[in-house]
Amino acid sequence: MTAVSVMLDMMELNRARTLATLDEIAKLPNPAAVLGWRPGVGRAHIGWQLTHIGITEELTSTERMHGTAPAFPDLVPRFKFGSVPDDNIPGIELIRQVLVESRQHVHSCFSVVPDSDLERVPEWYRERGWNVRRILQILAWHEAHHQGQAHLTFNLWKAAQPKASTNS
Repeated sequence: MTAVSVMLDMMELNRARTLATLDEIAKLPNPAAVLGWRPGVGRAHIGWQLTHIGITEELTSTERMHGTAPAFPDLVPRFKFGSVPDDNIPGIELIRQVLVESRQHVHSCFSVVPDSDLERVPEWYRERGWNVRRILQILAWHEAHHQGQAHLTFNLWKAAQPKASTNS
């Protein structure tokens, strides 16, 4: 296996955990309420966390690596780095679509990169000094980071729900 294929394979575990969180939310009576729940005023909701993962990968594999237009142009301003979460909560299927398609684009972008290119710094990342190896590392960390935030927010939502009465 190449180093790139190992990193892409590792990222699949991260995506499986992200999709498992989304699947758990989808089974609830009102997934939209859960996706839009915020742990505090001005904090990101679960829908923002999960969609942000996909939009970041989409931007990386298109605009930043190849100078091409990203898919989901209407979502990019709402979910890219530095955006402020709004109250227009994406639905389960849209989030899933963004996560699946952006991951396909990441795979297409990076699976053709030979290990000899891992130290190359793409033009978009020159100011940051990030080479291809670092970009892949950041993508893996980024998903784990935001999936963790979404998972914690989901647990906080569960804790905030009224407990069923045990009095009979």
